[in-house]
Amino acid sequence: MSSHVPNEARVIPLHPPAARPGQRPGASPVPPDPSAPAAREPLWRDLVGDVLRRERLAQERTLKEVAQAARISMPYLSEVERGRKEASSEVLAAAAHALGLGLGDLLSRAQGELVRITARHAGGSRGRGPSGARHNGLCLAA
Repeated sequence: MSSHVPNEARVIPLHPPAARPGQRPGASPVPPDPSAPAAREPLWRDLVGDVLRRERLAQERTLKEVAQAARISMPYLSEVERGRKEASSEVLAAAAHALGLGLGDLLSRAQGELVRITARHAGGSRGRGPSGARHNGLCLAA
């Protein structure tokens, strides 16, 4: 039996989609074009893992060195870097500190990466989501 976790997330909007101009209230929105590729937001574990790996490589340190300094196993750190494991805040803090970062630094860099990626996918909508609302913060939910 495999414990593979799919690399995707389901997003449930908090607000109903805004009506398009000229559309009467209560009318159903136009369905999306099924032939258009759906843009998926990256998972938080992927972003954090990418930041950890980039910082480790920028310092020219091995996985073994950082894992020993963080007091976590090398295979587990590898899985975290590849976005395969949803690491606890304690593990993330230990890995960040082993790289000379604070937990806040790690999360801030991951949040910056999320903003950069989603802005690129939004096609220059300048931080506005599909509903047109501006997102200036970060919200994580389990």
